[in-house]
Amino acid sequence: MAFLKSVFGSKGTGSKNLAKERLQLVLVHDRSSISPEIMNLLREDLIKTISKYMDIDTDRIELELDPDFGRDSTALVANIPVLKMKRNFRE
Repeated sequence: MAFLKSVFGSKGTGSKNLAKERLQLVLVHDRSSISPEIMNLLREDLIKTISKYMDIDTDRIELELDPDFGRDSTALVANIPVLKMKRNFRE
């Protein structure tokens, strides 16, 4: 977790906050099923945000919600293959 914080920083960016808000909306929605459209929007936001900091293999991304994560919660499980880290990035 510390690695991700160091990569993404501790201050929120517009894309990061937008992705976080959409994720919260998705989780508030029925935790066991969400529409494919919402899942696709979430995927697009994650790709956009993460791609600012690293090159990723967008064809091999796996994204799913795990309703069995906990008693009152659902986990967003993402497998995002990282090809390389970007040394310089643009907002």
